[in-house]
Amino acid sequence: MHNQLESLRKYTVVVADTGNFEAMKTLKPIDATTNPSLILKAIQKEEYNHVLTDTIKHCKHMSLSEIADNITVSFGKEILKIIPGRVSTEVDARLSFNTKATIEKARYLINLYEKSGIKRERILIKIAATWEGIKAAEILELEGIHCNLTLLFSLTQAIACAQSKVTLISPFVGRIYDWYKNHAGSNWDEEKNHGQNDPGVKSVVTIYNYYKSLEIGTEIMGASFRNIHQILALSGCDLLTISPELITKLENTPGSTIPKLTSNSLIKPLHTKHISEIEFRSMLNEDQMATEKLSEGIRIFIKDVLSLEKIIEKTLR
Repeated sequence: MHNQLESLRKYTVVVADTGNFEAMKTLKPIDATTNPSLILKAIQKEEYNHVLTDTIKHCKHMSLSEIADNITVSFGKEILKIIPGRVSTEVDARLSFNTKATIEKARYLINLYEKSGIKRERILIKIAATWEGIKAAEILELEGIHCNLTLLFSLTQAIACAQSKVTLISPFVGRIYDWYKNHAGSNWDEEKNHGQNDPGVKSVVTIYNYYKSLEIGTEIMGASFRNIHQILALSGCDLLTISPELITKLENTPGSTIPKLTSNSLIKPLHTKHISEIEFRSMLNEDQMATEKLSEGIRIFIKDVLSLEKIIEKTLR
């Protein structure tokens, strides 16, 4: 009997949202993506402690930030031994508002991979979708360094990413859903905000319509899911990055799905929009949800980077 995972894979590339090597071996995703939170979680598990200790052993002379980068790349290299596609590696979130520093950090990460014999085509440099991050990605793409713009919560951010010709964007479905649910409080109606009516799903559908109707080449990878209904509602999206728990749930759910996002679902015509820096900041500021979730996401990633550095510092003693 067919299951929902098999069915989904006919229309969408399934990406593993984890730093767990064993889960990847079992789930067999094409690509994988990590972030500071996932790396921090993985590094504290006994089975992955060797990644921490081995990296520190060879990088004792480096700064805490550089050691953290090397640990992240070490995870990336291990992941690439398992998957056939690409791995996303995140730039330090503390650089989210610094274009020059983000470019330098991305080059450093790519250099670490290339020194290990891994081609840059297998790496996506993950950068927060701030104006500064998007502008950094624009320059990096011209150098053949492919970027994944993350913490994306609005069409405004997606349009700016398209202008900069970034390789891939990661709109966050679950965090958008969380925001609207929390703000509605007791007035939230789960039934009315389910599936295609989910605010996070609707955000990705809007971006998909804009990109595909204008034949924009940037890939769309839905991320941050809370349940399989959100995932299935986006069947047909270019990629979906899914936690091992939800991938397993899809695998254990019998049945099949049809693609919800197709060329037939597009609303035409749409006109290309160009967004200046002032327009970007103004439009983002008017979107309370996107502004709050972008800021919150950066703060969370910074907190986890700092926690990782504390573990490194403790191990160095």
